[in-house]
Amino acid sequence: MGDSLFQLPDELLFTTLSQTFPCRDVQIRAVATLLHPHAAPCQNLVIHGTEATGKSAITAALLQALQEDTEKDEPLLRYVIVNSVECITARHLYESTIAKVAEALQWQGAAPRCDSVSQMVVELSKMLKYPSYPDNFRFVLVFDGIDRQREAPITLLPALARLSEIIPRITSVFIVTSPPASFLRTSFVPCIEFPNYTKNEFVTILNTTSLPTTPLPTTTMQETTELWSRFTGAVHDALARAASRTLPSLQHACTSLWPRFTAPILAGTHAPREFSKLMVAARVHFQDESLLDPGIVAIQSYSSSSLAQATDKTVALASAPPSQANTPRKAQSTTNTPSKPKPANPFVTATTTDLSTLLPPTARLLLLASYLASHNPTRHDLVLFSTFHHGRRKRRGGLSVGMGRGGHRGAQSKHRKIARKLLGAHAFVLERMLAIFTAVRGEWDPKWLDKDVNGREMDADIEMAIATLASLRLLVRVGGAAAGGVAGDQMDRGGKWRCNVGWEVVRGLGRSMGVEVEEWLTE
Repeated sequence: MGDSLFQLPDELLFTTLSQTFPCRDVQIRAVATLLHPHAAPCQNLVIHGTEATGKSAITAALLQALQEDTEKDEPLLRYVIVNSVECITARHLYESTIAKVAEALQWQGAAPRCDSVSQMVVELSKMLKYPSYPDNFRFVLVFDGIDRQREAPITLLPALARLSEIIPRITSVFIVTSPPASFLRTSFVPCIEFPNYTKNEFVTILNTTSLPTTPLPTTTMQETTELWSRFTGAVHDALARAASRTLPSLQHACTSLWPRFTAPILAGTHAPREFSKLMVAARVHFQDESLLDPGIVAIQSYSSSSLAQATDKTVALASAPPSQANTPRKAQSTTNTPSKPKPANPFVTATTTDLSTLLPPTARLLLLASYLASHNPTRHDLVLFSTFHHGRRKRRGGLSVGMGRGGHRGAQSKHRKIARKLLGAHAFVLERMLAIFTAVRGEWDPKWLDKDVNGREMDADIEMAIATLASLRLLVRVGGAAAGGVAGDQMDRGGKWRCNVGWEVVRGLGRSMGVEVEEWLTE
């Protein structure tokens, strides 16, 4: 019997790729069957799947391996990969495709100008249709991320799918995320899906690619491997479904959590086989999703004195009498001295998305003042922010919950009211917000006492900070120009604004400056 017309690549090629890309053996064999010249080469192929499932990496590695495999006898396969993300227009895509094809074929000639798909087809025909090639020669055009191509005409994908009808040697591969039905406007097109990894596949890949190379102190390599395997499964259960759904993000989470998870082992308080105790000790880290947001800001360094103060405070609260321990925090704050900046958690990584890091001090103070103006009634401003009889406000906590509608103590409210921080923000006049800012800036930031000498510099800082908050949509102007009228002066003291940030953001922003915003809100 003669040799079969259908012939797959060498099995060693699949073994090597399967070791490089675990849990993708089925997809690798399917793509190789539809692209290899001696197997079942097709005209068009659609490879689709969600982000970070290995579509582009596996396709590029497989085509490189197939090209090297076919060069043993005669060159039967050539390929180029055109990344649509790198092409800013459709014309850029056409010219990039022509340039890469000419480079792959070592074509002699100047790079032509392509303004349409028709001109690209003419240039491709000069290089692939008319010259003589072996009978089974195939040229694979890979369009990676073609569904995200910018300024793409509506006929781009159907035209690219018909390249193989004009040039039979071409196989067009489209790598997309979620292909619509019949988006190529042509007959049957094979589609290969790269599904998201399951938990077992995640653990297998992480055990293959990210396994620690050295054992932990006082442990063997086998114990470290078993602990890492159980650890990756726990990270997947804690973060994968809610926040970390891709392999790179899960790998980053495991790399960030592993030193924190194994810290008790290094300290000698837990053994490697006490997995449950290790999970309880590291529970706070598994609940912190900020580890999934990599940034350029390093973890803050904390001195031993700040950590000792935090420890002493925790011990003091634990040993306090029940009458003091059960006292509401707000009632305690009324008798204490003005609040100071609290030591931050040394185990939480600072990210670049924190407003306390992004905004300058003046903008932060104005944002806090705008939040108070949005959530405090105007009739209570004199009680909360007045400094007529003393230089600074000594009593904190705003108005008591026992004050009635008329503001008289002893007149209990008939209805239980919702806390103002849970209600929506109300509009306020800019002049009122600036008055609140003027009243509290000296207490919140003592540096403003020195700035009051130069009034022009102070006004310029305030105007620039308001413009910054407005451009970031942290302050939103309502009515007038914001409703579609004629644009007016942004610093109009009579204009109405509204604070566009929530309570959690404002509370964190205030604590970064040593201010408890809750103490400045009325009940």
